[in-house]
Amino acid sequence: MGIRLSRAVAGVLLGLALGVGAQTVTLTEPSTPLLPAKFGGWVKTPMMTGAPMGAYEFELAKLSKDALEEDGPQRSEVAAYARTEHGLQRSVYIEAIQFGDRTGAFSAFTLAERPGVREGKDLGDSDAVGDQVVLFTAGSSLVLVNGTADAASLKPLAEMLPKAFGSKGVAPLLPTLVPAKGLVNGSLRYALGAASYAADGGVLPANSIGWDKSAEAVTAKYDDTRGKETLTVLLYPTPTIAAAHAKAIKDQFGDTGTARVRRDGEVVALATGSFAAEDAQKLVESVHLRQELSLDKELGLTPHEQVAQGYSLLKSILVLAIFLISAAVVVGLFLGGGRAAVRVMQGKPAAVEVEFLSLHLAPQNKPAQFGEPEREIPG
Repeated sequence: MGIRLSRAVAGVLLGLALGVGAQTVTLTEPSTPLLPAKFGGWVKTPMMTGAPMGAYEFELAKLSKDALEEDGPQRSEVAAYARTEHGLQRSVYIEAIQFGDRTGAFSAFTLAERPGVREGKDLGDSDAVGDQVVLFTAGSSLVLVNGTADAASLKPLAEMLPKAFGSKGVAPLLPTLVPAKGLVNGSLRYALGAASYAADGGVLPANSIGWDKSAEAVTAKYDDTRGKETLTVLLYPTPTIAAAHAKAIKDQFGDTGTARVRRDGEVVALATGSFAAEDAQKLVESVHLRQELSLDKELGLTPHEQVAQGYSLLKSILVLAIFLISAAVVVGLFLGGGRAAVRVMQGKPAAVEVEFLSLHLAPQNKPAQFGEPEREIPG
């Protein structure tokens, strides 16, 4: 097998050197399963027909299909796992969906999240832990685990999920603009389309936001001594597009009563609810794009992902260098061998002696002979 592969590679390189079009052969490796066979003591077990799907109150399969489609799902898998703890066998039911990028995974995460859960970043990129249920994202994947609230035991699973590199691994900016004071845990909703925005219970008409212009939307609930408020934050590609939609929202809500609308560059913020007008104004004014960057700002990749990305880049450079060197050797051998073959067919030796140029700096004349000085002969 190794000899055949080497010959195939040599043939392709030789074809490139000769300028002859070679037939392209595409080799496709089967993708690895989304969920591993085992992790951290948990072992995948056969699932009984019809169970446990539908047996849990909280399942990804029960979410809006149209809303999930807007987030760009690539593949999904469900599996049951079991392990023995203190002589007793425990089992969990896991659903996983891989999306095209980290943005889609986080949008689906907020669609699935329930208010009142305990949020954090102890597991993957984002996690929410409830009563015997754990929801988290890792890279471009969303995972829901029913049957345990032990997030620590799921860390090996998060580390084994596919990584998201480059632009696909960058976390969405818009959710980071939402103020934290008074925010109800699990209430933030990040939408990339009309279906997900409507499923999230947005206050604006879902089709009026401008999804065809690459709009993004966040809806967040607030509940504290100020009252109950819904904050809607929209992000557009340009300030011009944002200004047009801000005007339409003002025409609908106006600045009458307690509703407040504010635009800051590409961002439009709307506050509606029972907050006093002054508090609603402060809420929308706290939403703005952060233009400055700090050295310690999260860039969307974990240190492990940055190391893996650097290794992948170095590996690609090494492969390219080996390919170019191999191509140069093949071209050299081909040109040199071809020249030798032509000389042989002409009856000449395959190689010629190399002629050396000389500046002939060696002495050309005999050195002068100096004798005793001539004596003057007296007259």
